[in-house]
Amino acid sequence: WSAIAVTALLTAAFLCFLLAGFIWLTSSSLPAAPQTPESPSNPAPTDTLDWRLTLVNPTTPMEAGYEPPQLTQLQNGQAVDSRCYADLQQMMDDCRAAGCEPLICSSYRTQEKQESLFEQKVDSLLAEGYSQTQAEEIAGENVAVPGTSEHQLGLAVDIVDVNQQVLEEEQEDTPTQQWLLANSWKYGFILRYPENKSSITGITYEPWHYRYVGRQAAQEIYSQGICLEEYLESIK
Repeated sequence: WSAIAVTALLTAAFLCFLLAGFIWLTSSSLPAAPQTPESPSNPAPTDTLDWRLTLVNPTTPMEAGYEPPQLTQLQNGQAVDSRCYADLQQMMDDCRAAGCEPLICSSYRTQEKQESLFEQKVDSLLAEGYSQTQAEEIAGENVAVPGTSEHQLGLAVDIVDVNQQVLEEEQEDTPTQQWLLANSWKYGFILRYPENKSSITGITYEPWHYRYVGRQAAQEIYSQGICLEEYLESIK
């Protein structure tokens, strides 16, 4: 009887060993749980497919029919891509807390709105005596050709000082712009069209146009003194 009992125990132990091995092999073959974009090991964009790094410029039009997945409405009829709203609001709050008076005068634009702005600029240049071709070329350096404006992404805002609301280079001397030029990167925004990068961006200097690219990318762009095009080239 004892021999039978020993044999039964050995058989049971062997079956348990086989079962444990099967469970280990099965669990080890399962894929690891995906990490979210907010996880510590993946804090910021690392390639040009990241929505924050979408490139739109005179030679790189946006995808036809693109619209931000969701918009957050601001004051004065303005709106931005909801994914950048929290950082934008924090930047504006901190700018005001520093004694400045920032005002968002332009943000998300539909295709129709961009077409209207472009046509208005062309018409004004035609009235000054430029030919149609000249007017469209010059207009494209100041008011983006429809389909090539970052405003259509919902990730760009034009911010001015309440006491100086004209979109001219003098805007850079206002307290608001001085603060933004020094601090916007901390909130994921960059001055999109720097004074010495027009030959690369294709747009003249605009010390009021800020673009959301995410905090890490903004820090690298700011610290290196480069523009978005140069940054994207560097991470290819």
